[in-house]
Amino acid sequence: MGRRVPERYQHLRTFAFGDSPALADELVELVVKGIKTATCSTEDEPNTSTPGERWVVLDGRGEPRCVIESIDVTYRRFNEVDAAFAHEEGEGDRSLAYWRRAHQSYFGRLGRYSDDMMLMCERFRLVEVFGDMPGEGS
Repeated sequence: MGRRVPERYQHLRTFAFGDSPALADELVELVVKGIKTATCSTEDEPNTSTPGERWVVLDGRGEPRCVIESIDVTYRRFNEVDAAFAHEEGEGDRSLAYWRRAHQSYFGRLGRYSDDMMLMCERFRLVEVFGDMPGEGS
């Protein structure tokens, strides 16, 4: 049983958090639980967002899991990210120290890390969570 994107959201772009199925699953669950309300990416990634834009978030299997809406987008250097933003990202113990370690590792895996790299920092709200679709005829 998979999930389908409701018709009203089928025009939206899709993406998954992270760089692996396991990380995508972990991060989308934080969004669904209301813990993760922010994310960041390098400014040259294709998933740049504008306030008011909605996205379908995929899990690690590429299944649609929820819809989020961008609230605020700012640009700042890696070393300028503050504790409040790290907390809103919702990962680990939500501290700035954890955020720095996790994101240094993540951007390092992508071959893009530098202490003064420019990031797109986005705050978002959860719009809707998709449940499993019932089987045909049920």
